[in-house]
Amino acid sequence: MALSIKPIGDRVVVEAAPAEEKTASGIYIPDTAKEKPQRGTVVAVGAGKTDEPLTVKVGDEVLYGKYSGTEITYEGKEYLIMKESDIYAIL
Repeated sequence: MALSIKPIGDRVVVEAAPAEEKTASGIYIPDTAKEKPQRGTVVAVGAGKTDEPLTVKVGDEVLYGKYSGTEITYEGKEYLIMKESDIYAIL
């Protein structure tokens, strides 16, 4: 099912990857100590600016800043709406 949110301008909607459940050594991390994920999948993109088309597209896996975007809940799922400039890299 496609996401029915249509961001405006140079904004994108990202579904954050789930937070790590355990460390590399196998220790489980409690919910209160989990770090906010900094990667996710683009699920919707705006039209871009007339002089600057967007470089990300739906389905791209991206890295973004730790405090980037605005968190929203839509149809029971958590998403981030952010400017494309908040995205650091496409994986």
